[in-house]
Amino acid sequence: MKNNFTYETIISLVLLVLAVLLLNPFGFWMPDMMLMSILALVVVVFAIFATFLMKERAFDEREASHRMLAGRVAFLSGSLVITLGIIFQSLKHEVDPWLVITLVVMILSKFIARIYSQNKF
Repeated sequence: MKNNFTYETIISLVLLVLAVLLLNPFGFWMPDMMLMSILALVVVVFAIFATFLMKERAFDEREASHRMLAGRVAFLSGSLVITLGIIFQSLKHEVDPWLVITLVVMILSKFIARIYSQNKF
């Protein structure tokens, strides 16, 4: 269990670094080859990260509670950032459809997962 937490932490940090690099924080215009390489790395690292999340199991009530709290915080944080993005872009009259689609997908997937878990468990 401890070992998986270490791997998950490392994968999370690598994914964060790659995401920040995509924002081009140093003001460099990345060459196309470098951008494509970073995008490919993001896809691979995200796939590994998603695998860790899907294989994660709680062995007692405390761990289950921690997973549920982490999931709620992540969902609410993501929803808040996307909602703020929609608000700020609405003020400019330029709403990016990807923000709205992402928020709708997050809400629908939470709703469907809730219904599924209530019926299955």
